[in-house]
Parts: sequence; structure tokens; C-alpha cells
Amino acid sequence: MPFSMIPTTWQPLAAAFVLAGLWLLSQHAQTLPTGRTLVFALSIGIALGVVLQRTRFCFYCHARDWLQRDDPRGILAIALALAIGVVGMTVVQSSWVANPQAGQLPPEMHIGPVSWVLVLAGLAFGAGMAVSGSCISAHWYRLAEGSAVAPFALLGTGLGFAIGFHTWNPLYSAAVADAPVVWLPQHLGYGGALALQLGALALWCAWIWQRHVQRRSAGAPAMQPQKARDLRSLWQSLWTGRWNYALGGALVGLISVATIVRMRPLGVTATLGSQVRGALQQRGWVPERLDGLDGFAGCATLPQESWATPNALVLAGLVGGAFVASLASRQFTPRRPTGRDALRGIIGGTLLGWGAMTGLGCTIGTLLSGGMAGALGAWVFGAAVLAALWLDFRLQAWRLR
Repeated sequence: MPFSMIPTTWQPLAAAFVLAGLWLLSQHAQTLPTGRTLVFALSIGIALGVVLQRTRFCFYCHARDWLQRDDPRGILAIALALAIGVVGMTVVQSSWVANPQAGQLPPEMHIGPVSWVLVLAGLAFGAGMAVSGSCISAHWYRLAEGSAVAPFALLGTGLGFAIGFHTWNPLYSAAVADAPVVWLPQHLGYGGALALQLGALALWCAWIWQRHVQRRSAGAPAMQPQKARDLRSLWQSLWTGRWNYALGGALVGLISVATIVRMRPLGVTATLGSQVRGALQQRGWVPERLDGLDGFAGCATLPQESWATPNALVLAGLVGGAFVASLASRQFTPRRPTGRDALRGIIGGTLLGWGAMTGLGCTIGTLLSGGMAGALGAWVFGAAVLAALWLDFRLQAWRLR
């Protein structure tokens, strides 16, 4: 029987069961030595899962809407999230490192080396998004929606991490070891770095909007105007369709800033990477020594002795929150995967995993958290990802001619 023909009366019970499970998990985490931080991580994950699912916040989809369909709302939402995060992180970091030009980097912020290896990682990650149809964070919340591709993409991501551990030492010797680690406030001061990043984002957004207006004037389809809503329809809209793009960008930015109040910057690959690394190292299938890797800030892959880590609790909350949100909005639509789904997921996920391991994070860890912290590497990684997507969309357009 097709899933769409199965009665949906079980869905409220399933949502209640998941919420009860998350509550029990929080109660157990509370008893552990770092319990308050773990509960905070779980809460942040739930909030992030709901926001990502309800706003369809996805770097690949937003880039596709802009580059292929001339709909700039998603890409502007990403810029809004970065702008809010840059302001918030500047406030937080200035309380940690009073003099940014003294040579000290803020602890645990995702500020990594800048080299051609980072560009290569960004290109691979962008290609992985194009093949699999999402970035890693989107695959996590789509897993909770019953996506047929997401399980294979996340499996492929683990494979990509394994390959990345094998290629890390040669790449480190070739370029990463001597690459500069550039933190913009260290060179420009907090005010200069803030002005440069917000100014660049503002100019980019202005160019995007002007380009959209010019294309619309030339006859391209325009966005549909939004109708005014009363309170009842506004409440109903929370669980139908999707939330406003700008609301999604603002909430993602605020969640990212709130995360560093109690724990490391936001990321979604550390647990997966550390589990893959630990399992393979026990079997001697990856080098025991990964040169310099654990000394860099980013989505750390050092094997953990316990599952109870903040990053693992963020992921548990993200998937649980997205599952409840997808049930409430009737967007839980699983289907049986095809061979094409599996192949897309494995190949795309492998590229995503290799890019995330080599780039020390994904679009959440390296681009979002790093960019908010003022890391030059974040903008380099983001530009490489966007370049790969632009090339893919141009190739698609060329094939259709």
C-alpha cells in the first residue's frame, strides 16, 4: 500500500512519543557531569530542527532558487543569518579577547587555515550538494521527513570522511601546514572587521536585488505578492507551507549566536566524523596520526569516549524537532528509495563528507559559524561552494538547450 494511502491518525501519537523520548533524554542528560550543557545542546538542536524544517532553510535549495529561478529570498535569508551572527559574535568575542590584535585567537571558534586545499574542499562540497540535492544539515532534517535520499547521503558522508582521513596527511604537507590562519578582527580590529563584513554582505544583497529587479523588468516571472493575514490564519500558516524566508534567516542567526553562550560554535558533522574516525582507527584502516588536524578549530573529529557530547545532543534534537515539525505540518512523506536515490545519495554524500572533513566543517560549521566569527576561510569556502553550484546549474541549462 502506498504511504499516502495510510491513515494519518497515528501521527499525533508518533509526535507525542518523540517528544516524550526527547524529554526522557534531557532528564538522563541532566544527571551526567556536564548535564546542563547537554540539556542546552538538546534544546538548541530541537529549536534548530523546527526552524530548518519549517523554513526549508537549505543552502543548496536557496542557491538553486536564486541562480535558476531568479527567486532571491532564500539567498538573502542566508545573508541575513550571517549578518545577525556577525554582530552577535562580535559582541561575544570582544568579551573573550579584549585586544584582538595581540595575537590570540578566540577559543574554539571555527577559524581555520586558508589555502588551495580549502578551495578544493569547498568545490567538492558544492558538487556533493548538487548531486545529492542538499547540504549535510538539510539531509539531517530531511531524514526526519522520510527522505529517500537522505539515509544514503549520510552514509556516503561517512564514507567521504573515511577517504578524507586518508588524504589529509599528504594535503597537510602540501599546503595546509604553512597556510595562514586569518581572523579578520586580528588585522582590522573588531570595528573594522564588522564594517567590512556587513558592508560586503550589504553590497552583495544590493547586487542580488538589483539583478532580480532587472530580470523581472525584462519579463521574467515575478514573485507572488504576499497577502495580509489575520491572527488565526497566521497561526494556521505555522503548520502549512513554509515559514517566511527572512524569519528563517533571522532565527538561524540568533540560534547560532545563542549556541556559543554555553558550548562550542554550531556544527553538524563533528559526531559523525569522530564516530567514523574512531571505528576505522580501531581497525587500523586510517592513519593513527593525522598531522595537525586536532590542533585546528572546526568540527573536531577526535574520537569521543562517550556518546553524550553537545554535538551529539544537537543532532538528536535536530532530527527529533524536525520530525515533530514535519508531522505537524503534514510534510512527513516517506517513500521507498529507488536505485537512483541510493546512487545519488552515496556519490553526493561522499563528496560532502570529503569536503567537510578536508574543510574542517560544512556549510553550518565552516561557512556559517566561521563567517560569523570573522574567519577569512569561511568566505573562501562559501565562495568555492557557490562557484561549484553555479557551474552545475550552467551545465544543466546547457544540456537543456
